[in-house]
Amino acid sequence: MSRPESSPAPRPAGRPAGGPAGGQDGPRPVTVVGIGADGWAGLPEPSRAALRAADVVIGGGARQLDLLPDEVRARRVPWPTPLRPAVPALLAAHADRSVAVLASGDPMFHGVGRALAEVLGPDRLRVLPHPSSVAYACARLGWPQEDTETVTLVGRPLDTLSAALHDGRRLIVLSAGAATPAEVAALLRAHGYGPSRLRVLEQLGHPDRERVLHGTADDWPHPPGDPLNLVAVECARAPGAPRLGAVPGLPDEAYEHDGQLTKRHVRAATLAALAPAPGELLWDVGGGSGSIGVEWMRVHRTCRAITVERDPVRAERIARNAAALGVPGLRVVTAAAPDGLAGLDAPDAVFVGGGLTAPGLLDACWAALRPGGRLVANTVTLESEALLAERYRRHGGELVRLAVAHAVPVGGFTGWRQAMPVTQWSVTKAGAEEQ
Repeated sequence: MSRPESSPAPRPAGRPAGGPAGGQDGPRPVTVVGIGADGWAGLPEPSRAALRAADVVIGGGARQLDLLPDEVRARRVPWPTPLRPAVPALLAAHADRSVAVLASGDPMFHGVGRALAEVLGPDRLRVLPHPSSVAYACARLGWPQEDTETVTLVGRPLDTLSAALHDGRRLIVLSAGAATPAEVAALLRAHGYGPSRLRVLEQLGHPDRERVLHGTADDWPHPPGDPLNLVAVECARAPGAPRLGAVPGLPDEAYEHDGQLTKRHVRAATLAALAPAPGELLWDVGGGSGSIGVEWMRVHRTCRAITVERDPVRAERIARNAAALGVPGLRVVTAAAPDGLAGLDAPDAVFVGGGLTAPGLLDACWAALRPGGRLVANTVTLESEALLAERYRRHGGELVRLAVAHAVPVGGFTGWRQAMPVTQWSVTKAGAEEQ
């Protein structure tokens, strides 16, 4: 049983309170111990020793803390919920004691280790990992871990999974609880991946309670089981289901829109000019249907985007498109630019797809853009084209005209129908002197 209010045992003479690395000369290090469903029996001796030496052990409630035997005499403290905001205060409250944190599996793989490193800095952490649940799952399934994508739904929307669905891909989905497997099956069906094979692996590593459930998304037969589970998915797209590629230029039909949509071929060229990279932030100004922000975020799971759209109806539509296409983290600001840009984090790239003639808009975007960042603006009107030509003379970059024609029936024959040409200015901000 856990003992959240028990007092720490007297420390044997000669044992340093701070553990390794400079206990008495500065802030005490925090030891993070990974533990699996096999509990104490599965821990190597260095992890056991760290827990025995601690004055305080912080863990994820009774499920984790009850895995420790009586020989661990530290005070046992459960993490409050939500966890991340509580980290600084909880650690500060025990700053004068030797603290060990109990974490599931590998603390640095979708675990509490990230929050601790961000709060304390890596130099104050001593991390003793355990095999992650993903490592166990791949071992049980015979899947090469480097070829298997992991998607976590712990504290994240279910729609996050949508962007990872590609025919033939293998996914490990980290569950938020017992209901997650059925929710995953429903999402797969909704996106045309009903034939996908699912296996739910529960209590991985536990000597008695490990269990595997089998089925497909189309016919998932199992009621909610153990909350400690993950879902292995072998993606299989149903015949006729839409195919969404991994690069920008999704079909226009993938979006809900009212006509305010950067069309597929121009969109692909626009994203190429914006050149997204992992971790970067995009401002999509005049979002329309949100397609540029959505496809920016689909490039990499760490890409971020803020869409600024003044029309509330379109803003809601952008949010729906983002969720449907697997990037529910797209932030939508319902406001007119440039006023709506105030207070936003500085962008690595800016796309202006509407409202170019609004007074001060381009100046505000240029001023906010980080050195080395990219600005891309598209227009179909002569007035805005003249504005872009003037900026091209001032800042350089590249000014191009994009023209797309589609083959359409002409009586009994076929001819070309020309779309309105798009003038595009793209430029890289060279340095601070141009701000």
